[in-house]
Amino acid sequence: MIVTLIVICEVGFWVLLAGGLSLRYLARMPRTGAAVLLLEPVLELVLLIATAVDLRNGAQADWKHGLAAVYIGYSAGLGHSTITWVDQRFAHRFAGGPPPVKPPKYGRARTVHEWKVAGRWVLAAAVATGLLQAAIWYVGGSGDTGSLRNWQSTMLWVVGINVIIALSYTIWPKEPKAAKAPKSDAAELIERR
Repeated sequence: MIVTLIVICEVGFWVLLAGGLSLRYLARMPRTGAAVLLLEPVLELVLLIATAVDLRNGAQADWKHGLAAVYIGYSAGLGHSTITWVDQRFAHRFAGGPPPVKPPKYGRARTVHEWKVAGRWVLAAAVATGLLQAAIWYVGGSGDTGSLRNWQSTMLWVVGINVIIALSYTIWPKEPKAAKAPKSDAAELIERR
């Protein structure tokens, strides 16, 4: 039941997103479109309640319950940036909006961008880990919570990977390649030999 509900919530996310953006840009109803987009968190609330009810009804805590917590964490940490990303592309493609903003490629700006992305993943992991811990406490000693603890470990790995990526841009910032100077005639003659 939980996996089906996760799939329904994911499909519902994209349906609400497409519907909200279509209302906003194609139907020229920005307030109605915003109202539809604000229904997105309701999906996560439904999933959270269904997961808690499933556990309360005696379901064995397993990977599906952990996946539900991770899905909710992702939505909390990266949902807004995902919606913004899609919104920019939709506005550009269908409403004549400006081209989507691309992340910076080089230097300090790229480093700041990578730390922001890492911060979003830290928030996602914190929410997921908190929900997983709440489920572990809820189940208590009466059931096996190993799969939930495995999800917590996975979220720590996700945080670690994102922090390492951001740290690598801090230590070794990517710089634009220097333009090559034109070769002199003598240099070209030497290369040909």
